Amino acid sequence: MGKSIGRHATTGIVSGFLLLCASSAHAQVSLQTVVDLAMRNSNTVRASAADVQRAAAALSESKDAYLPNFVLGSSIGYSYGFPVGQPSIYNLASNSLLYSFSQPQYIRAAHAALNSAQLSLRDSQDQVTLDTALAYLQLDKDTKELVALSDEKGYAEKLASIEEDRLVAGVDSRMELTRAQLTAAQVDEKRLHIEDDAEQQRQKLHNLTGMDPADFVTDPKSIPSEPNFTADDHLEARIADSNPGIRAAMENASSKRYMSHGDEKANYRPQLAFGAEYNRYAEFNNYAEYYQRFQHNNFDVGVQITIPLFDATRRAKARETSAEAVRASADAEQSRNTVSEQVLSLRHSLAELRIEKHVAELKSELAQEQLESVQQQLANGSGAPGAPQAAPKDEQQAHIQERERYQDALDAGFSMTRAELSLLRLTSQIQNWVRK
Repeated sequence: MGKSIGRHATTGIVSGFLLLCASSAHAQVSLQTVVDLAMRNSNTVRASAADVQRAAAALSESKDAYLPNFVLGSSIGYSYGFPVGQPSIYNLASNSLLYSFSQPQYIRAAHAALNSAQLSLRDSQDQVTLDTALAYLQLDKDTKELVALSDEKGYAEKLASIEEDRLVAGVDSRMELTRAQLTAAQVDEKRLHIEDDAEQQRQKLHNLTGMDPADFVTDPKSIPSEPNFTADDHLEARIADSNPGIRAAMENASSKRYMSHGDEKANYRPQLAFGAEYNRYAEFNNYAEYYQRFQHNNFDVGVQITIPLFDATRRAKARETSAEAVRASADAEQSRNTVSEQVLSLRHSLAELRIEKHVAELKSELAQEQLESVQQQLANGSGAPGAPQAAPKDEQQAHIQERERYQDALDAGFSMTRAELSLLRLTSQIQNWVRK
């Protein structure tokens, strides 16, 4: 898409220069800059980044269960009679998990969840990159088409003027004039459609980047060359190794399985915890009246062993997370199959689009050569006895034909590039292509 298709007429270059002059108040913005702005402005990317932070915190939480905590508190108060509870001036307590059959599984689950969140973030970035690149490329194509339509409009109006003169002279019928006027009207109709599409792409880029829609003037030089996909019969089979969306789903399924294993091991297996506590008791709580050897400073430390012999809630929780793991695994497999089918479809369509593009380019070149032939005949004659002489209207018709074939080549090229970028998106190479 970054390369011109076919050979441009001199008038096309002039019109393109005038169009750029009309937009000179706004500097060109490169594709890479637009993608970077979209990445920083995207709500989807920000939400995915927040998910990564949350998953990282959850991993730290699961590991920190082995670290002792320290709690400072006070339960000071007046008591009458036998002291209820343990009112103290201040107390310091510490607890930590020593050993659990379930906790290692929970840590593995948190690791897998973090990997899933990071891959989902990459998947979101790839999607934003694709959306931005396609909008940018389509706007660039629309800009080139508007230049060609401006040229074509001038040729159509000139053709209509020639046909009007020929009608007055009695050379051509009114039908030829109507046909020329229809051509000019069709150019106007297509121009309105392309202008509307260009405005839509600018609005889409505005939503993606936050820039003013009027500031979007594409820079064709910043668009990398078209990606070249070689034949690869094993691409669908290897897609799981490169597609971050599939890998995120698989990591999520792993996280659910580890969580299920942890909940299952929480039943019938002992758990060891460490605990320590210090209390400073006051004299006014009349402990001395009820305890023979009361002292103000008290400290205890020990290990708590818990063996859940029967806990219906934990057993139900284990069944719940087991079902979630099965569901996550099925979703991951379905995601892999769907992407594999999409890759296969894109690869097959690329072969057709590549041929369509080549045909459109050849038609554009042929129209350019026919135009040059007509112009040469007008300047030097037909060169063959008895051959029909080219007329000025033939030159305008050749100009119109050349501009139409040029636009067809632009459309075919964009269709192929869109399929190629979609394939790059599925193989997680879209960001590398943008930054070539």
